[in-house]
Amino acid sequence: MSVTHIGIIREGKIPPDFRVPLSPAQCVQLEKVYPNVKVTVQASPIRCFADEAYTAIGIDVQEDLSHCDILLGVKEVPMAQLIAGKTYLFFSHTFKKQAYNRALLQAILHKRIRLIDYEVLKDAQNKRIIGFGRYAGVVGAYNAFLTYGLKSGAYSIKPAHLCADRKEVEAELKKVVLPPDFKLVLTGYGRVGNGAREIVNLLPIKEVDPDVYLHQQHQEAVFTHLDTHQYFCRQSDGGFDKKEFYNQPELYQSNFGAFAQRSNVYISCHFWSSKSPFILTQQMLQDPTHSLQVVADVSCDIAGPIACTLRPSKIGSSMYGYDPHTNTEVDMHKPGAIAVMAVDNLPCELSKDASEDFGSELLRSVFPVLLGPDPDGIIFRGTQTTLEGQLNEPFQYLVTYLDGLE
Repeated sequence: MSVTHIGIIREGKIPPDFRVPLSPAQCVQLEKVYPNVKVTVQASPIRCFADEAYTAIGIDVQEDLSHCDILLGVKEVPMAQLIAGKTYLFFSHTFKKQAYNRALLQAILHKRIRLIDYEVLKDAQNKRIIGFGRYAGVVGAYNAFLTYGLKSGAYSIKPAHLCADRKEVEAELKKVVLPPDFKLVLTGYGRVGNGAREIVNLLPIKEVDPDVYLHQQHQEAVFTHLDTHQYFCRQSDGGFDKKEFYNQPELYQSNFGAFAQRSNVYISCHFWSSKSPFILTQQMLQDPTHSLQVVADVSCDIAGPIACTLRPSKIGSSMYGYDPHTNTEVDMHKPGAIAVMAVDNLPCELSKDASEDFGSELLRSVFPVLLGPDPDGIIFRGTQTTLEGQLNEPFQYLVTYLDGLE
């Protein structure tokens, strides 16, 4: 039986990322499930699991991965570190024609690398099968309550990145004290939105229907979770048709203003297309009846649907203030300012937990079709480039992007 060598690469992108595709225990599990697989981990001084955690349970750690057939990472691999003729799996951020990574995709083709991008691995129903979205939602929601505590002065909890793990994060949440008139609105489902709900559900806050949220008085902290049809409506008649909305979003407008008027905290976990209307506009934020104190923009689309998201914030400095009347950044404690949390790499705050969650999805949904039969063509449809140095069939649309024409 021939051996398939799988390598876990050291993350090389700057700023550094501490996550890893597989924990030490998951590497052992992979070798157990697939006896013809041998895992090698590239040495790293920054990875959330130390080199010794791998070697202690029999996983080889070394610098050279040139013997490996398949190489797994998380973020984009620096061009100088790419090994020609290999199969790579990582988030390349190229399939949307991102200009800043055009040279990376050109280098991948030049080195005849087979690139399988996690972000485009989808099942037969065209749903993504792997991602870090769950922990983006988990940390984003936690940061929303961290920010609210600082903005209101009601309580103080430890930043997520200073917590050892999710267990400590959940212990910190016991310090959260919410007033009886507290109201929170959450947009977006999927991995991100459902991850955020995991945190919200740990707090003494009751979920209510959107109509109840808007039109009834409450004597306890409440939240509502909105799907697309509940904050967008057709401009012509106020209706909503899901298929039409996704095909012709320009026919729609946001009606989120009613929720902004009644919410203290907004957590945004939605997917947003550049063709879609904005959700929370500057005009809504200039309305004197809005009650927003905190916006936790987990989706973090800069110059996008959330008007107060002027820039991404950083771990360790995760919030800033927004003045809706001047559309500028200010001290978040300034009267009338909205506190904005817009960290764009939230899972890194709980690197170990996020890595283990991601590794579980790899073991459950990716390795079976990568190393075995793939009747739904998941790997083929997620393979951007081939070992022949060509764009794979589903990604031929990237030709003009590679040529610098768009």
